Amino acid sequence: MTTIAQPSDFAGYTLKPDATLAIFNPEMTHTPTDTTNPLELSAFFALELVMAGDDDEPSDPGKGGDAGDDAGDGDDDGQVGLATKTRTKPKKPNQFKVLMLNDDYTPMEFVVMCLKRFFNMDLEQATRVMLHVHQKGVGVCGIFPYEIAETKVNQVMDFARQNQHPLQCTLEKA
Repeated sequence: MTTIAQPSDFAGYTLKPDATLAIFNPEMTHTPTDTTNPLELSAFFALELVMAGDDDEPSDPGKGGDAGDDAGDGDDDGQVGLATKTRTKPKKPNQFKVLMLNDDYTPMEFVVMCLKRFFNMDLEQATRVMLHVHQKGVGVCGIFPYEIAETKVNQVMDFARQNQHPLQCTLEKA
């Protein structure tokens, strides 16, 4: 199956003014027979830049010049190059731990309910984290990007305040 590329597909590629784009069918398996045909010359059957070698056409359609404009740099005619695009990998966001702090007044059942509601834990996992917070004084509820961690801290604190509990939740860099 041959895919037809649109001009928008080549955003970010640098093309020489005298280059034409050719899309090659990756399923082609025959040996080139016509050496003047750029499609036949492709050994890679991939997206390639084929340098225009026809002296009858202007080198830049926007200028409307004649073929004599590029006399003297004939070493580019008929050359084949591979179009490449450098891709930068996006930086992963910094991760933050959401910590729940122990206090002497918030019921254990309320802590379990918060863990299930805001951190999508099942009953067993929420109970395990609640007991860790109760015994050690602090426990990790989850690790998230900053905005999500901040939202979860605010949700827990607001919910605790609405239910008149002094439960404290904070975040720190992971």
